[in-house]
Amino acid sequence: MGDYPLLNLFWTMLVFFMWVLWFMLLFRVIGDLFRDDDVSGWGKTGWTVVLVLLPFVGVLLYLIVRGKGMGRREMARLQANEEAFRAYVRESAAGAGSTGSGTGDELARLADLKRRGDLTDDEYERAKSKVLAGV
Repeated sequence: MGDYPLLNLFWTMLVFFMWVLWFMLLFRVIGDLFRDDDVSGWGKTGWTVVLVLLPFVGVLLYLIVRGKGMGRREMARLQANEEAFRAYVRESAAGAGSTGSGTGDELARLADLKRRGDLTDDEYERAKSKVLAGV
């Protein structure tokens, strides 16, 4: 390694990380394209052909033309996932309360939800205090 200068090492690392960054951006654009229901099949085909044949120009063009909506679509998708998760937790908690034989069963179900990662510590504490308040 004595004949490879330090600045060349830094330059190589920069090029490597930019290459990784480029692939991450390309896959994010392709993922956004195929998740968007507003784009027709022909539109997706056209964008895919441009992204495959002219990747740098295609990604930059996609970001210019459709980049503003990428964040909105991602936020809407995350909010829908969060709402579906919260509905599932409410449904599970409601089912646990109606089929359980008591407070102990409800606490055990809450602890199981927390252990599986379906509830955060804060959500678990709030649900536990509600169960204990109903005693």
